[in-house]
Amino acid sequence: MAVAPTRSRRGGVPTEGRAPKPRDFNRFARARKARQTEIAEDYVELIDDLIAATGEARAADIARSLGVTQATVTGTIARLVRDGLATSLPYRSIFLTERGKAIAKWSRERHRIVREFLLAIGVSGDTADSDSEGLEHHASEETLAALKRVTEKLKSAR
Repeated sequence: MAVAPTRSRRGGVPTEGRAPKPRDFNRFARARKARQTEIAEDYVELIDDLIAATGEARAADIARSLGVTQATVTGTIARLVRDGLATSLPYRSIFLTERGKAIAKWSRERHRIVREFLLAIGVSGDTADSDSEGLEHHASEETLAALKRVTEKLKSAR
């Protein structure tokens, strides 16, 4: 008698009646961690950009830039402060700690690597901008290094 494929809880992908292999759990854990840090990385990068452009980062400017409410920004900023990435006083500008600045710099570099790779393989600028915004958070160090190597090879071949 054939066993009917079961559906996993993640996207309804058939699992053919088997439980995920132990290595699958590591992959899922890495993806969950990337999703958790994605918001913090986006915020510190934006705060750094606002400070560079205007000399300060205010909750209202962050909310406007991200299309979220000031309450959402306030909650996220509180988490950044708790995690040692930012400093903030009520009704004052938001500043990054050295750790927050380092994360913003690395996030910006990851974004650049992914964007340049997408452009090198023929993706349009608008699409590369959009796609690199999400991909940058989920690529491992190994993948980023490989993307960088391939991009350099493609550029030098031109």
